[in-house]
Amino acid sequence: MLSAALLLVGVLLAACSGSVSGTASIGPAGTSAATTPTSTDIGPVPAGLQAFYGQQLDWGSCADLAVNDDTKFYRSPVLQCADLTVPLSYDNPSGPTITLKVLRKPATDPVNRIGSVVTDPGGPGASGVENAGTIGAYGLAKDLNARFDLVGFDPRGVGASVPQIRCQTDAERDATRATTVRTRTQQEIDAADALAQQLAQGCAALSVGQGVDGAAFLAGVGTVNVAKDMDVLRAVLGDRQLTYIGWSYGTAIGTSYAEQFPQNVRALILDGAVDPNEDAAASNIGQAEGFQQAFDDFAAWCAQQQQCALGKDPANATATYQALVRPLLDRPLPLADGRVITFNDATTGTVTALYGESLWQSLSKALTGLTQGDGSALMALADSYLGRDAQGHYTNVQDAFLAISCIDGSRTVDPATAQQLAEKYAAAAPFMASGDPPAAIKDPCDFWPVPPATPQPVGGVAGLPRVLVISTTKDPATPYQDGVNLAKTLDAALLTVDGTNHTAYLGTGNQCVDQIGNDYLINLTLPDDGTTC
Repeated sequence: MLSAALLLVGVLLAACSGSVSGTASIGPAGTSAATTPTSTDIGPVPAGLQAFYGQQLDWGSCADLAVNDDTKFYRSPVLQCADLTVPLSYDNPSGPTITLKVLRKPATDPVNRIGSVVTDPGGPGASGVENAGTIGAYGLAKDLNARFDLVGFDPRGVGASVPQIRCQTDAERDATRATTVRTRTQQEIDAADALAQQLAQGCAALSVGQGVDGAAFLAGVGTVNVAKDMDVLRAVLGDRQLTYIGWSYGTAIGTSYAEQFPQNVRALILDGAVDPNEDAAASNIGQAEGFQQAFDDFAAWCAQQQQCALGKDPANATATYQALVRPLLDRPLPLADGRVITFNDATTGTVTALYGESLWQSLSKALTGLTQGDGSALMALADSYLGRDAQGHYTNVQDAFLAISCIDGSRTVDPATAQQLAEKYAAAAPFMASGDPPAAIKDPCDFWPVPPATPQPVGGVAGLPRVLVISTTKDPATPYQDGVNLAKTLDAALLTVDGTNHTAYLGTGNQCVDQIGNDYLINLTLPDDGTTC
């Protein structure tokens, strides 16, 4: 997960410093086309939502989602897809509805099947369908899949769900990335503000579908509603209680679910935790510090390699990196495909590779290429983060990130405070700073067409079984202390992981973490206090 500040690094303001398959059967006016399960089957059903909780999923092929080579795994016959219907507004369940895409890989040992394990990879904006589909199609998480159906869903507005959050066309996104925004003069700051306003207006204009107004839809994409959607999904899957894995922002979904439906929780793994009680500004600064630490760790590793574009002295790595990428502010580097790599894209590509040590080798080669006048490898890393494929089409992960963050987050409107935060952010992550004067430029949330939700503090959750929080000591995107804080807030077990990676369970090959996670999800066995992998 990246903060709103780092989203803007990847999309815009860093320069300053599918089709459906399968349907849900749901009857009209509060009646279900299938028999509504009793409370004994799926637990209590909130008033007015019987039709949604009682719908039946029509599972079919996922092949329609295979739109390029990167998504060809959707053609795997072991994967099944369907559409889930939920209300646009839970305050008006008889009003407009929206559609969520769901994918499952059935349990391979049906005799000993426990139920479903629902997953979300974070973002916000990342596709749970793609995440679960990759795991299922390639036979990963075999021990878990033996006992559970692996299930992923695209939250409202994300991925293959309808309507889909969109803020720019593909051509507009390319144009934005090619624009170098500066903050040396008031005129340049005004131009940056205008671009942010244009982006916000585009979100409202393009996020439409199923007869739903764009602004009305954007008002409902927050995490509280996503957690409500997940309870509908739990019931429709036939599980009386939820078993869930949330990575990064997925931990925010899990935390909201635990608050709203504690009696419906069987097991939650919250890996790479978002602290629900941390101030948004402090969170952004903490993330900046985390990525600077990851950059420093990369530089120390790079210095030990035979060739390193940052040199052999890690103490000089930030200055060396700045000297390498800052010239792109004035002279973006042309690429063979007709595009240019800007300072913005160079820092985005670098940040992408700092999410995990497995990408350090790729980053080293990309930076070496840049020293030789070849920015293609670094641009490929930026494209990967921003969701651009070889045909120039973008996923909507960045659009959804922005929209969900604008609804969930608080907004800084005081110019003096915003200026202080800009200065603190540049100081916290100097490798990403452009060298231009830090300025209190606006972000798209300042121009959002609907007001944000009012953040509510999270305290102890009565009736919640003890769940598992996993936190990595040098996680750049969700700092370790956030996991400590969330575990304390929820009275959860805390598993500490030593490393420089964003999240740990089922992703880094850490057998210690994977075994503890599997034991908890399958047997409800939690690690002892103080356990470290």
